[in-house]
Amino acid sequence: MTLYNEQGAGVRAQNLSVRRGSEVLFEALNFELRAGQLVWLRGSNGSGKTSLLRVIAGLSRPDGGQLSWGAEVLSQSAEYKAQLVYMGHANALKDDLTALEALRFITTLHGRDCSSARMDAALRRMGVYHRRKLPVRMLSQGQRRRVALARLVLEERPGFWVLDEPFDALDDAGLALVQELFRENVQRGGMVLFTSHIPVRPAGLELLELTLQGRRAP
Repeated sequence: MTLYNEQGAGVRAQNLSVRRGSEVLFEALNFELRAGQLVWLRGSNGSGKTSLLRVIAGLSRPDGGQLSWGAEVLSQSAEYKAQLVYMGHANALKDDLTALEALRFITTLHGRDCSSARMDAALRRMGVYHRRKLPVRMLSQGQRRRVALARLVLEERPGFWVLDEPFDALDDAGLALVQELFRENVQRGGMVLFTSHIPVRPAGLELLELTLQGRRAP
């Protein structure tokens, strides 16, 4: 499958395959993802969506094929690593830290240097500023998700966002907020690749779909 436009560099997959033990999740997968695109990665349970996101994020290796960024191998591209923003299905927040401390920790961990004022503003936009001094363990699942997603508010450069179920545990207001962030990143020349079990159609943006069929080894 090809999802292609002429804006900037992008990720190209050639004959990509991933296994889990003896099980083939997918194989011979070809696609191109480019700046300015919003792409919904779809597929049935077990088709390999999370595995593909982890491969694209450089957290695991494919069992076959190649991923590239322009003329470079993806894993060796400093430009790609600078643009990558990956969020897995788990919130990756430490329970004993306050919401503000947890956001600061994950922001620093991913190489972003943000002032306290900007982090406060991010939490305020995500509707959890009033919970900033509470330990993460005392937050609801939806509030934890909002704190984790506040990291996206801090991104001002065009980024390549790779997000696994970003809408999980969010109410309607939270869904709308995250879709606003998608729109802002795409409009400034970034790209968003995400999975979701919730049907979403952000207003004002073309939504492309990349579907994994999945298969099992005989």
